[in-house]
Amino acid sequence: MITKGRLGAFSDAVIAIIITIMVLELKVPHNANLEALVPLIPIFISYVLSFIYIGIYWNNHHHMLHAAKSVNGKILWANMHLLFWLSMVPFVTGWMGENHFEMWPVVFYGIVLLMNSIAYFILAQTLVKHHGKKSLIGTAVGHDWKGKMSTAIYAVAIGLSFVNAWIGISLYTVVAIIWLIPDSRMEKVLLKGVES
Repeated sequence: MITKGRLGAFSDAVIAIIITIMVLELKVPHNANLEALVPLIPIFISYVLSFIYIGIYWNNHHHMLHAAKSVNGKILWANMHLLFWLSMVPFVTGWMGENHFEMWPVVFYGIVLLMNSIAYFILAQTLVKHHGKKSLIGTAVGHDWKGKMSTAIYAVAIGLSFVNAWIGISLYTVVAIIWLIPDSRMEKVLLKGVES
């Protein structure tokens, strides 16, 4: 039987590998002058944005699993679905950075972000269904307005990227900022669950 601890450890390992793959895209320049760093600027910007996104997913995934009491087969597959889409982030990050935020790489970056958002929602709902809406996890997840709003912004950003790729990048950045603003809801529910 897979425990939630093993599921969390496996997910942590996959996420660590994803970050490692992304940083390997930052190739060391062969020259020692500052001008050699200029071509790396778009790659570095895309890396930073993706690193923040991976960090956000890791943080929220950690809290969500902490609120869970157990896992089942459906949860395992929902988690694998999320990890699949997270594992696509290094590819679209590298493509977008190497091509200086051209339209198609930015569109595909948005599609991967959108699919990550949907996969996370599916995992959260699968956990809530397993534990019940009045459970600790059900209360912690709640209506998930941030998740729903993020999914909508990704969809709009993908469409607007066909008009101007920088609009898409700007909206992806807005979503990251939204998630960087601490959401104490999950921690409050978890703390209350520990105290009771």
